[in-house]
Amino acid sequence: MLTGQIRNQIDQIWNAFHSGGVSNPLSVIEQLTFLIFIKRLDDLQLTMETRAETLGEPITNPIFPAGTDEEGEPYSNLRWSRFKNFESREMMRVVDEHVFPFLRSLGEKGSSYGQHMKDARLGFSSASLLAKAVAMLDRLDMDNRDTKGDVYEYMLGKLASAGTNGQFRTPRHIIQLMVALRRPTPTDTICDPAAGTCGFLMEAGEYLRHHEPQMLRNAEQRDHFLNHMFHGFDFDATMLRIGSMNMLLHGLDNAEVSYRDSLSERYGKDEGLYSLILANPPFKGSLDETTVAKNLLQFSKTKKTELLFLTLFLRLLKVGGRAAVIVPEGVLFGSSTAHKKIRKTLVESHKLEGIIKLPSGVFRPYAGVSCGIILFTKTGVGGTDNVWFYDLQADGFSLDDKRTPLLDSEQLGPTPTHPLDDAEHEKNNLPDILTRWNALTAEANRPRTAQSFLVPKEDIAAKDYDLSMSRYKMVEQEEINYPPPTELLTELNELDASITAGMAALKEMLG
Repeated sequence: MLTGQIRNQIDQIWNAFHSGGVSNPLSVIEQLTFLIFIKRLDDLQLTMETRAETLGEPITNPIFPAGTDEEGEPYSNLRWSRFKNFESREMMRVVDEHVFPFLRSLGEKGSSYGQHMKDARLGFSSASLLAKAVAMLDRLDMDNRDTKGDVYEYMLGKLASAGTNGQFRTPRHIIQLMVALRRPTPTDTICDPAAGTCGFLMEAGEYLRHHEPQMLRNAEQRDHFLNHMFHGFDFDATMLRIGSMNMLLHGLDNAEVSYRDSLSERYGKDEGLYSLILANPPFKGSLDETTVAKNLLQFSKTKKTELLFLTLFLRLLKVGGRAAVIVPEGVLFGSSTAHKKIRKTLVESHKLEGIIKLPSGVFRPYAGVSCGIILFTKTGVGGTDNVWFYDLQADGFSLDDKRTPLLDSEQLGPTPTHPLDDAEHEKNNLPDILTRWNALTAEANRPRTAQSFLVPKEDIAAKDYDLSMSRYKMVEQEEINYPPPTELLTELNELDASITAGMAALKEMLG
């Protein structure tokens, strides 16, 4: 949990960049990512030095070697702990002319630390801004893994513009809900083929640390968790750097966060590899058919990215693999052949488990599009019995562009610190979703006028596999008894007579 002091420090850093001419939130995050990464490298070297001194052994594979770089600058000057004390112009010279080329060389050598830094550049020319940013970041207490992650998440929360390809940041509480619904296990192999800032992967890691702490004491499970569990792909280099840093600061240094245009490349070796997919893919609209992987088009001839991603998810999942993915509402009721085919496939060939309808304001200020969460398991042989529908009406925040919290922080999210009463539930439905999801057998008794209910597969098939909640939810009609027409006419006549008498009295009084 971030303190008010740390939040204020981050806001001051942000304002310093803005006043220094770096006003694009994505550019600010990118530059802060570079600086945090540079500081992280020095922290790692300090850890190596401490361990070596304790054991009385030399450092193997140091990040900063002895000697000088090709330009004659001592490598020791490239370390955060050294240049942070330099005068601002000297600091700018060292960072711009030596530290960033060093970062790029790490990437070229294939270092796990620098794989996303191949084209890293200092994005501003103000020495005073650099000195101010370095001083402010140095004062941030980021020794604790949770604090480091929360600091970065708070920075990411300041991103307020959608990406050029239709991607936008998924609110953290919605990610937490989806992760909790799918309940990751220590043996899962988790993938987000449209990773962005890696929010889904990061939250899955945090969920496991909290709910499965024993896995970190098991050598095999610990190795899997740290080195093999998490896989994120994106084709935006900036997002890859940000996502990689997000994972690193949450203690997942070796997560696979790599460049891939998921819809344009054959998935080949990744087919059937993952046991859990968590994603909110970009909804760009239509792609050029020539750029789409042929093995995706074999299933359905469509250019719609949202349908192609669903097809991709089914291909990437192993049998028994689960998924929680966000789709635009049109996927749930679209009438095209491709729309119907993917819905029928989910219902008849796999196990479709749930549809959660999201209010249109959930993704503001990025977009006002109406979306839903689809929960399914890949089986290849069917298995759908009843599909659970939930009408999410409130997520704890106002549904306008400001997204103002409606409750105290401990009452927000899917797992508040105490059960919510009816008034609090009206402002935050997320805990109720988890409660009902974990007791689905009881949902069979709920009428279709309720906020959630089960719909048999046969009913869905009868409606041509339409998955929009409105097709199944019944509106409860309240019976109103009106008096007979003769009584109404009598009342009207009496009222008319009263008005006439009143007008006559007024006329007489006026003369």
